Amino acid sequence: MYAVFRTQRFEKELAKQFSPDEQKQVENLERKQLKENPYAGDPLKYPFFREKKVGGKRVYFLVYSDIRAVLMVGISDKKEQQETIDDIKGKLEEYHEVIKEAIRQHGEYGHA
Repeated sequence: MYAVFRTQRFEKELAKQFSPDEQKQVENLERKQLKENPYAGDPLKYPFFREKKVGGKRVYFLVYSDIRAVLMVGISDKKEQQETIDDIKGKLEEYHEVIKEAIRQHGEYGHA
């Protein structure tokens, strides 16, 4: 089982861009699918950088197999897809620090 965490950016984008029903779909993705199969969805350049479609949007996450954790990092529509992917790729080291701190603070559960 993998622990699933969210960045603050992801939390804000989720609340802003998704309806309550879509937010529940994301929660189900996190709780049911990614905890057991973190490599669900499509890989983006790296095997650990993935996206999954929810509604008409794309949800982006990073898989850290060494610490058995997933970090939800962004959301975009098709129009902003490449810009969002490039932004996430530019912050991979920062996100690695975020996930390590989240594991230290929250253990297996919680939000980064």
